[in-house]
Amino acid sequence: MTIDHRAKVLITARELDALLTAGRAPVLLDIGGVRPGATDARSTGLPGAVPVDLATELAGPGGGTLGNRPLPDITELEANARRWGIREGAAVVVYDDKHGLQAARAWWVLRWAGIENVRLLDGGLSSWLAAGYATAELTRVPDLGNIRLSHGHLPVLDADAAARQPHRGVLLDARDANAYETSGHIPGALNAPAKGNLSAAGTFASAEDLRLRFAALGALGADVGVTCGAGVSAAHDILALASLGQPAALFVGSWSAWSADPARPVATGPSPG
Repeated sequence: MTIDHRAKVLITARELDALLTAGRAPVLLDIGGVRPGATDARSTGLPGAVPVDLATELAGPGGGTLGNRPLPDITELEANARRWGIREGAAVVVYDDKHGLQAARAWWVLRWAGIENVRLLDGGLSSWLAAGYATAELTRVPDLGNIRLSHGHLPVLDADAAARQPHRGVLLDARDANAYETSGHIPGALNAPAKGNLSAAGTFASAEDLRLRFAALGALGADVGVTCGAGVSAAHDILALASLGQPAALFVGSWSAWSADPARPVATGPSPG
């Protein structure tokens, strides 16, 4: 039986609308809307969605060699997930207004914490609006969920493992070329900007295009790790790879953790080093 890996991690606006119309709504999490204290935050999103703040709810306190966006405490994450209304066995859909470049972190964190049925809205809020579907104020307070979480359901790398990764397999860097070349990168890391996973419409590129992209990087059928600036855009690369059935480990601390240690070597320019 052929597994549709893409359908396990992505859902289209039309597919999501069909679920809502049929009364089979998943838990909808809006990543980036109605952030506490933010004056520029969106106040509207998909009907029934619950706003989630990436910095405070999908990451723990950071700094130094922890990196800017370390993993959240699992007990705090469980409490938040219950507040978002997630129950045992529930389906979850995450989205943002940045074509998934932030919501992919939510997808990854929830999968890491043991929630199996998590998908990302392909194209995010833009694709929902382009399809002509309605939005609503992000004011929903759901009934308390009962989800139980545990850590470690997806692979991670620490700085030492990230240093070894180019020698044992492939290490991808999901930052844009400018950051990779001028700020520096982990020696041996190959640049694979997360935005390169997207089509001109802002949805994920076709399976064939993604397959060609990652095959050219030697990342299919390999031992793959992914880094970025702070463990956010790297999750987008990991989701793209997952849509092809290719697992990959996340260096959560990424460049923010690596560059905080003066003993770590740094490569610059377009070459992996």
